[in-house]
Amino acid sequence: MQTIAERLECANHAIRDAALQAQRDYHSVQLLAVSKTKSVSEITQAYELGQRKFAENYVQEGIQKVAQLAAFTDIEWHMIGPIQSNKSKDVATHFSWVQSVDRIKIARRLNEQRPAHLDKLNICIQVNIDNEATKSGVSVEQLPELISQVQKLERLSLRGLMAIPSAQSNNTEQTHSFKKMHTLFEQYHTQYAEFDTLSLGMSNDIQLAIANGSTMVRLGTAIFGARSTNK
Repeated sequence: MQTIAERLECANHAIRDAALQAQRDYHSVQLLAVSKTKSVSEITQAYELGQRKFAENYVQEGIQKVAQLAAFTDIEWHMIGPIQSNKSKDVATHFSWVQSVDRIKIARRLNEQRPAHLDKLNICIQVNIDNEATKSGVSVEQLPELISQVQKLERLSLRGLMAIPSAQSNNTEQTHSFKKMHTLFEQYHTQYAEFDTLSLGMSNDIQLAIANGSTMVRLGTAIFGARSTNK
């Protein structure tokens, strides 16, 4: 059984290899360790190996870990799961990034509830690139209006886009979804100075994501092993 150290090394090698194949600088792709259902001990192991960016899907679980690991002041905590209105204050208070904003109501609440003593809350808008009924995210058609509205919120910094393309047996269709996300990202990247993040790609599609401009890949099992089934 591989250790977290071995898996983390493998993940970084996979990113390097994909970046090299795509003729990109390895440092242009960040590794986000998805730590949902994982223990504080496991996160600490990854931290001690140099990992600094961690992502949680569940608000209550996430804020407990943020509190328990408060001594590690350089951890960058990302919320990547759906946010209910009654949880927005917790998210705005405890996280430095939210990648799952898909409606203006939540963006406004995060903006209003972001504590004044903290830096702006970094935001990625989640795009439902394949129009899947089972997934969150704004449609491509609604994206321009949402971006326009979020840009007006003073306590938020709109950093980019996030997506979870559907798994396709047809590689051509899957590539099309990734290319479409890259095109959307480039459109706004050229318009807004802070718009620098395309969060795209997980364990099974790192190479395709990086080939299509991803600046941040989200890996969970590849780093921590199989997830617990009690969530």
